[in-house]
Amino acid sequence: MLHVRNKKRINAIFIGALVLFGCILSKLGYEQIINQGSIVDKAKDLWQRDFKLAGNRGTIYSSDGRELAVDVPSTSIIVVPAMIEEPEHAADVLSQILNTDRDALYKKLTNHVSTQKLQPEGRNISDEQALAIQDANIKGVVLVQDSKRYYPNGNYLAQVLGFTGIDNQGLAGLELEYDEYLSAKNGDLKLPFDAKGNQLSINEEVINQGQGMDMVLTIDSTIQDIIEREMNNLMERYKPKSALALAMNPKTGEVLAMVSKPDFDPNHYQDSTSEIINRNLPIWMSFEPGSTFKSIVFASALEEKCFNMYTDTYYDRGYEMVEGARIKSWRAGGHGLQTFLQVLENSSNPGFVEIGRRLGLDRLYQYVTDFGFGSKTGIELPGESTGIMFKKEAMGPVEQATVAFGQGLSVTPIQLVRAFSAVVNGGTLYKPMIVKQLVDPISKDIVQEFEPTPQGQIISKETSDLMHVALESVVANGGGKNSYIKGYKIGGKTGTAQKAVDGVYLSNEYILSFLSAAPMDDPQIVIYVAADSPQNDVQYGGTVVAPVVRKCYEDILPYLNVEKVEEQLPKKTTWLDPIEIIVPDLIGKQKNECKMEGLTFEFVNEGEVVIDQLPKAGEVLLEGGKVMITLG
Repeated sequence: MLHVRNKKRINAIFIGALVLFGCILSKLGYEQIINQGSIVDKAKDLWQRDFKLAGNRGTIYSSDGRELAVDVPSTSIIVVPAMIEEPEHAADVLSQILNTDRDALYKKLTNHVSTQKLQPEGRNISDEQALAIQDANIKGVVLVQDSKRYYPNGNYLAQVLGFTGIDNQGLAGLELEYDEYLSAKNGDLKLPFDAKGNQLSINEEVINQGQGMDMVLTIDSTIQDIIEREMNNLMERYKPKSALALAMNPKTGEVLAMVSKPDFDPNHYQDSTSEIINRNLPIWMSFEPGSTFKSIVFASALEEKCFNMYTDTYYDRGYEMVEGARIKSWRAGGHGLQTFLQVLENSSNPGFVEIGRRLGLDRLYQYVTDFGFGSKTGIELPGESTGIMFKKEAMGPVEQATVAFGQGLSVTPIQLVRAFSAVVNGGTLYKPMIVKQLVDPISKDIVQEFEPTPQGQIISKETSDLMHVALESVVANGGGKNSYIKGYKIGGKTGTAQKAVDGVYLSNEYILSFLSAAPMDDPQIVIYVAADSPQNDVQYGGTVVAPVVRKCYEDILPYLNVEKVEEQLPKKTTWLDPIEIIVPDLIGKQKNECKMEGLTFEFVNEGEVVIDQLPKAGEVLLEGGKVMITLG
């Protein structure tokens, strides 16, 4: 009986042992096979550290493929405070290498966190600093690959592009405006360490690091180069307080070039003042346009058939009286009897008072607002101003008269260029645009295409065609003749606007400008240049700014494949104008035959026969100009 009872007990223990062993095996099988990933993750947590890595920001290109802003590889420092065995020694070494405050660094090295980036002093360090830290071999101090924003062209397009901050986030310009498209999702860098806290060089892993979208601008780098060059020359010669330039395709509203001086290097934006880096003058600066605005008013009056510009006349006696206010002509005694075309050529203020009267307040105000003045253009850049325009109910006869010749209102260059583009393109107002495409950085597929946006037909094509003649006539016969180029039909209007501060005009301080388009039989480009208080010259837009624009057109129009024409309005000259000389064809002639009164010759290479020359035959030089002769 006892034997049977013991046997049953042994069987129960054996079965229980089998069940227990089976449970253990099942658990082991579950953990090893089914739950293996979870266990590995927990193990990794013990010997692996995660570090945040910034995603790669999208590249910004010009319309012709030039890189304007790129992300380049760099090195940054990440620290694991718990692994730093001698924080005081580490702080001493790192502060010397990084040239930073030792005590502030010590606080970061002893901070109670798992991991942290050492910033700003440890972000995007130099190769020399990285090598020095690597040689120091400080446990818990890790070098990781990072990226930083780089602007390969320096000051080029500085206020347009803007710049990024320490974490590669956009802080100004297009970098700020399109930050959500250019920026990318951060990634995780997973680095393995051994049981003693030493970094292992195997199994580094980057997870979920994103890449921002690439961006293509409407900026043409060749046109931008040319205008940048001439604006630098203007700054050097005349030393204005500031200067700006803007080029636009009048048929689409695409911005082809944008320059703001003084500028800065976005790679080192901390070295410049906020007044420079935050003020993109072509969209921010607001000032009285002066006589450039007359082109807008003249087109409006032509559209309303207020006069025939060829046959109707106005007698300029030197002034007009408006409610007791004497509005004078810039020319003492006035210009006498003129056609209305000559009123525009001579930029007669009294003549434009009469044009304003003929338009009437209602129509004048309507056209000014229809052309977009008094409101933002909507260009995709931060910091755009609205300008200042009278409220209609606040305008009396004096305000009506002054607005007609460009005083009493405040406009931005981008507003003026947009309106002038409508004047010459057949009458359509376009929204200015500077971003052309957003592109997938991997597939290079276009994610979004930005199309030209027409915003209304302001004047008729017939009126626009008349303005082509009128504006070319201003360059041939009026204040814009210093922009005249033989063979190219250029049209434009100069401006000399006295600066006003707090409603008071400053003596001897002017904003000189020239608003132009070419070629006038089919305008391909509008260029506007303005200089604030230039020194060392006569204070007129035609004498300072128009020659700058001419030099731009001399290179831009051939680049745009604009062919020279035989027939154009002849340039009106006076005895004060420099003599123009057509360069002869000298190729194939002997060295001693290279003579021409009014020109100088410089010879390159040895030999007696001319094999090349610059300028080419048929080009025009001013008296005293130089011809480079290559001999062979």
